[in-house]
Amino acid sequence: MKINIVAGGPLELIPSLELFNGQQSVWVGVDRGVYYLMESGILPERAFGDFDSVSEEELEMIERKVPQLNKFKPEKDETDMELALNWAIEQEPESITIFGATGGRLDHLMANVQLLVKPVILQSGIQIELIDKYNTVYVKEPGSYKVARNEDLKYISFLPVTPSVSGMTLENFKYPLKDRHIPLGSTLCISNELIGDHGTFSFSEGILLVVRSRD
Repeated sequence: MKINIVAGGPLELIPSLELFNGQQSVWVGVDRGVYYLMESGILPERAFGDFDSVSEEELEMIERKVPQLNKFKPEKDETDMELALNWAIEQEPESITIFGATGGRLDHLMANVQLLVKPVILQSGIQIELIDKYNTVYVKEPGSYKVARNEDLKYISFLPVTPSVSGMTLENFKYPLKDRHIPLGSTLCISNELIGDHGTFSFSEGILLVVRSRD
């Protein structure tokens, strides 16, 4: 099972959702993202949110058509996305892909990125990605990872989300590294590129945010 979550970020940044609509896909809408899904011809199995970003008519349609509606008051400790992601983690899917979580409000973007390093989410071991038309974002813990060349997302950036990342090594990259210490705030690993069909990045300590992008 693969869970796809659609939030209410700018519609122009959300790729065609049909490209991700496989047989094992479970769709979840978050706030206005529920309406985006329905407008795309996809009926989500669940919806989460306070729904303060939809009109009364849109909410009425959502309440009528969505099988499982989890509606919350605006005054709560978690964001709508966090509530949806917590539920998704509990289902133990193969992967979770999140759309509509970038662009627009910076506080929403930063909160969604920070969710990726929430301990309970990291400990789940589930592959989680934020995807929009220009970027794919995910988090990695210490280890060695192989990445494939993708002409649609040719730039690869690595950013520490802990005080530092140690032992950073990049092989088969335009700008290689060997056992480097990368402190929080460093721009050393921004906008790199693969020089072959595959490359490898590895590190021994810290948590790394990986961003694959195109212009």
